[in-house]
Amino acid sequence: MTRPAKPHEPLVTHMYTADPSAHVFEGKIYIYPSHDLDHARESNDNGDQYDMEDYHVLSLDESLSAVTDHGEALHLRDIPWAKQQLWAPDAAFKNDTYYLFFPARDQDGVFRIGVAAGKSPAGPFSPQPSYIPGSFSIDPAAFVDGDDRTYLYFGGLWGGQLEKWQGGAFRPDAEGPAATEPALGPRVAELSDDMLSFKEAAREISILDEDGKPILAGDEDRRYFEGPWMHRYNGLYYLSYSTGTTHKIVYAVSESPLGPFTFKGTILTPVIGWTTHHSIVRFRDKWYLFYHDSSLSGGADNKRCVKFAELRYDEDGAIRTIDPYPGK
Repeated sequence: MTRPAKPHEPLVTHMYTADPSAHVFEGKIYIYPSHDLDHARESNDNGDQYDMEDYHVLSLDESLSAVTDHGEALHLRDIPWAKQQLWAPDAAFKNDTYYLFFPARDQDGVFRIGVAAGKSPAGPFSPQPSYIPGSFSIDPAAFVDGDDRTYLYFGGLWGGQLEKWQGGAFRPDAEGPAATEPALGPRVAELSDDMLSFKEAAREISILDEDGKPILAGDEDRRYFEGPWMHRYNGLYYLSYSTGTTHKIVYAVSESPLGPFTFKGTILTPVIGWTTHHSIVRFRDKWYLFYHDSSLSGGADNKRCVKFAELRYDEDGAIRTIDPYPGK
């Protein structure tokens, strides 16, 4: 199925999509979103309303004027270890293979990260029989650096269970740090050469303020919540993420993909709906932000739609803040 594509408008309207991860493969932009289902579920902080079961792959033509839905690329029923909730995925290309990284709850209700492989960026993808050893939480984001080393960033609070892993093992009753303590950061692990395991245990990334002090858990305008994304611009690494409760996409920069990162500012102001999740990609000398809102469903938080907009930098490398509803 193919339809016209315009900035700040839903890429597709025949289904609900969210959490877009965009990459340039084979000369086109491919988008890997989650797939919201059109039914009613209880909405709560645990994320029970997000009960997605499959992934579709979208692509934009070379002029970014038309989008194609390539159909189902992976379904929950085909993943041996997964019980429910295929949340935000990402993709990478290496070893002449396309890899799809995805979170799901295992049979014990614990979020893990799995990987599936295919020969086409549009799928289909065949999952590994088990999740990545040592993986946990949600929102995997794969970043292939210039030296061909690949890092997987991940982690989300609340329903994403990141608080539950503060001691190194899953504790279902664990809570996050106090408002006056450093906020939890996303996790990162370098992937093995075959892209199927971690080379070492995941480490926490530190996000600092302009004075070099850790962003605090009570600083909801700047603290990490979920949805990490990594890109590189003019030699610096840009870590962007959702603030959660203040509904913004923000960013921090570093000279290393492992951090620490210094907070810089806001990329996207709040959208319709509670969640906000994004990716950033360069295509033909321009940069683009992919994001979602709930405008297609009239505001239903678990029925979202993917959109995109051009992203611009100032001369000093600062990202200009984007209004998701220009002209309104």
